[in-house]
Amino acid sequence: MLRLFLPNEHVSSVYEIDFEQLKENGIKGIITDLDNTLVAWNEAHATTDVINWFKTLSNQGLNYVIISNNNEDRVKVFCEPIEVPYVHTARKPLRKNFLKATKKMNLQPNEVAVIGDQLLTDVLGGNLGGFYTILVKPLVETDAKVTRFNRMIERRILNHFKRRGKIKWEE
Repeated sequence: MLRLFLPNEHVSSVYEIDFEQLKENGIKGIITDLDNTLVAWNEAHATTDVINWFKTLSNQGLNYVIISNNNEDRVKVFCEPIEVPYVHTARKPLRKNFLKATKKMNLQPNEVAVIGDQLLTDVLGGNLGGFYTILVKPLVETDAKVTRFNRMIERRILNHFKRRGKIKWEE
């Protein structure tokens, strides 16, 4: 059961992801979380680094979609100015909207990597859907109220993985 929470890869930030390696493994598209993955949960707009990150994806020939459990207003304000497709109110970890994001890219789950900062939403949802999953460290230590409960559970799961040598980054 716990294996569903284990990502294929874990990195400190999205900027450490090796897109060439992903492409060599058949990945053609990226589904990424928004809050605490690309920007802090309380930051409304994309930073220059995030904009350049999406340009890198495009230059690598990778498709991308942002998927977020947040409401449409929050996701739209972030995505529309930088012209990034999105799925809002996704109800992750349910598979339905992961598949919707995949369909927006005209790809199959085995051709898509899911990137996110939460085990209980991003990694679990990606693994349930048959995607390649990449866990990133949350950008900030604070969270929206809804996420705080998930973080308590995640800490226990992460500690389990750390004790077994499956997750190696420092707190």
